[in-house]
Amino acid sequence: MLAVAAIQPRILLSATAKAASSDTYRQLNLFGDIFEHVRAQYVEKPNDVKLIESAINGMLNSLDPHSAFLDIKNFRDMQTQTRGEFGGLGIEVTMENGLVKVVSPMDGTPAYRAGIQPNDLITHLDNEPVKGLTLEQAVDKMRGPVNSSINLRIMRKDVEKPVEVKIVREIISIRNVRARVEGEDIGYVRITSFQGERTLEQLKSGVTDIQKQIPADKLKGYIVDLRNNGGGLLDQAIAVSDAFLERGEIVSTRGRNPDDTQRHNARPGDITNGKPLIVIINGGAASASEIVAGALQDHKRATLLGSRSFGKGSVQTVIPIGSYGALKLTTARYFTPAGRSIQAKGISPDIELIQDLPDDLKGKVETRGESSLRGHLKNGEKEEEKGGSPAYVPPDPKDDKQLIFAFELLRGTQKNSAFPPNPKAAIPN
Repeated sequence: MLAVAAIQPRILLSATAKAASSDTYRQLNLFGDIFEHVRAQYVEKPNDVKLIESAINGMLNSLDPHSAFLDIKNFRDMQTQTRGEFGGLGIEVTMENGLVKVVSPMDGTPAYRAGIQPNDLITHLDNEPVKGLTLEQAVDKMRGPVNSSINLRIMRKDVEKPVEVKIVREIISIRNVRARVEGEDIGYVRITSFQGERTLEQLKSGVTDIQKQIPADKLKGYIVDLRNNGGGLLDQAIAVSDAFLERGEIVSTRGRNPDDTQRHNARPGDITNGKPLIVIINGGAASASEIVAGALQDHKRATLLGSRSFGKGSVQTVIPIGSYGALKLTTARYFTPAGRSIQAKGISPDIELIQDLPDDLKGKVETRGESSLRGHLKNGEKEEEKGGSPAYVPPDPKDDKQLIFAFELLRGTQKNSAFPPNPKAAIPN
């Protein structure tokens, strides 16, 4: 009886598996039939490649908002972002009234040496009008092979005639970290993204510069600003977290198969030498930013200030697909050292402080989090999903009450029970 009982489930599972496999192939035949009908009878001749890519993306979009097919161009763009280097001019830009507006030239780059100025409006690229292009298309045109040149026509405030500039492209390194001294006693570090492979290198350089300017006995601590940092590479988030931690788990990633669980731990060495640390987050801090914030919070290495983070707690693996591009597929959830899943819930700050919106933005700025995205992965725990928070950061630091409060905490002019954090409440290492 025991032998029979043991065998019967296997027979049933085998039959079920065969039936499921048969159903799957029937559905694939259905897809092939519909594809042929569209090719033969649609009112206009369709593009076969676009049809298939759209079908693939439809399948992936039904899984979650972050899985996608990357064609060759998008895959190469992603690889460029990952390397953190490209052939270009060295300007940060945005779009305004259909023209490319210069936010700022990067120090030491071809654009900087050519005299490009903040608020310049680029109207033509190699004599072709910018109007009608998307920002991505315009940026693509400005990038190119090293030592190749491009002509820019620029409208500049208080200059009557258009300015013509010829610039030769060079290797440009993406700058993810900006560091500065505040008031001769505080180090401020802004991490805008974890996209490039050089994020940790830039962080170390920025902290070293601060330490050269402020003697250790006068340095009251550091502010790490992660607001509106949408994430990037997992290994860079781990490396940045490790830079502030002496030991303990940083993050674990858990896939469908329990055997695939991976844990990442810190190694000895804190680049700030144990100085007080405040991390500022908001509704625009997502993914890799939440890994850093969660690790430093669980280990009581930093006090988190601001508003709830976005809540993207999933890991995407990029799988090259021959000469077609790549598959970006969600393969795991990540968990903080205390075992918290951030997915569709986010990180709650130790000190909640919502940034005020100016009157002209009230009712116009949408607050979104991962939980508001259609088809998002569920949290996987019984805890209730939670929405995001505002992602507005004032352009003028004088209006930035989150940043101002962080300064006051470090200088001792404001008190809060969450600062400094209590090491005894940290998770066991």
